[in-house]
Amino acid sequence: MMGEQSVMQEELFYGFSLERHVPADHLLRAIDRFVDLSGVRQHLAPYYSPIGRPSIDPELLIRMLIVGYCFGIRSERRLCEEVHLNLAYRWFCRLGLEGDVPDHSTFSKTRHGRFRDADLLRELFETVVRRCMREGLVGGEGFAVDASLIVADAHRQRGIETAEDLDPKAKRAVGEYLATLDDAAFGAATPVEPKFISPVDPAARWTASWGGPAVYAYCTNYLIDVEHAIIVDVEPSTAVRQAEVRAAKTMIERTHDELGLWPERLIADTGYGSAEMLNWLVHERGIEPHIPVFDKSKRKDGTFSREDFAYDHASDTYRCPGGKLLQHYRRPFSTPRTGVGKDNTLRYLASKHDCDACALKPRCCPKTPARKVTRSIYEGARDMARDIAKTDAYQRSRYQRKKVEMLFAHLKRILKLDRLRLRGPCGARDEFHLAAIAQNLRKLAKICSRPTIIPAN
Repeated sequence: MMGEQSVMQEELFYGFSLERHVPADHLLRAIDRFVDLSGVRQHLAPYYSPIGRPSIDPELLIRMLIVGYCFGIRSERRLCEEVHLNLAYRWFCRLGLEGDVPDHSTFSKTRHGRFRDADLLRELFETVVRRCMREGLVGGEGFAVDASLIVADAHRQRGIETAEDLDPKAKRAVGEYLATLDDAAFGAATPVEPKFISPVDPAARWTASWGGPAVYAYCTNYLIDVEHAIIVDVEPSTAVRQAEVRAAKTMIERTHDELGLWPERLIADTGYGSAEMLNWLVHERGIEPHIPVFDKSKRKDGTFSREDFAYDHASDTYRCPGGKLLQHYRRPFSTPRTGVGKDNTLRYLASKHDCDACALKPRCCPKTPARKVTRSIYEGARDMARDIAKTDAYQRSRYQRKKVEMLFAHLKRILKLDRLRLRGPCGARDEFHLAAIAQNLRKLAKICSRPTIIPAN
């Protein structure tokens, strides 16, 4: 029998429970138990006036931002619409059925004002990391570090050639750019001037390092614990390798100072395998570098490379394939006269008499009177990294390094953060912190909300 909808007659009273209409397996239910915002009001208290009209509850704004970044809703206008319509979002934000959703303009005023002045998002990120530590998800033994390009909110075909053409009063992002000119992660990362500068976001670097068309971009730098791929620190930087290495040092130092974590090993790609970085890890931080050594000494013309020369630590000499010694050459114009060049290398020179009489000269130094070999003053740390690369632990580390790359893929494909919406270094920092908070909360919900399986006897 075909049914027919009866005429709607509104009831006088409704018994509606928002709690019963949110599914038990909803992601927000699992996340909610790990969201601790009890210290938000105390942290923001100095930035609110004790008199005047009551403001929008900052906890509500934070919960709405968590919803937005967990589900890839980064537009404040659309986020307000979704929270207004979605029952689960209302439940998570503690709004109930009749609670008013704040206007989208409130987010801009609060984020660029009180939240940024109080560094609230950084405080919230560290709170989530500490919760991950209490839940046993951070082992603290092995860390991995990497960076990924995120396109800035700047038109790639609109740029100026010099920073002198910028108007410091035109945009907030311009003022932030001028404030970071001496920052090792931004303006002071490299003396090389970019080809173009964006007039709306000059701190974004003009780059084509990902193989496609050149764009204005920032880098998000992740330091993760490889046990469960928990992000223990995040840092923005300009899109050059030197800035990424500087950001890695900053994150390692800050993780130790703020969270008390000191990893036994650091996993990274070749970009972090410079002699200075390896020396810093080994001799200053006591961390094993599970990193490929950045080495360009391999020759491609068929002549002997530096690895064909044996180094003797006791005598500080090299021995060539023909059995002759190469002595440390102290250049008379070096200041002080230690023989150390500006590139932090030592030079070892063979005798011209030995090279002229050697039958291997055509394969060693066919175009020079005598063979010269350079050695970094940090070669000890490089040798340690080479020895580690021969172990089974290093091979496991190569596999674990993929976890940080998977986080970047999740960031761009699931959380939709492949392009920034906020401008300037502070805007990039806010977005990267919110995304890292969302990823850690989703990881907590995924791992700690699993039912305990009791094996059968």
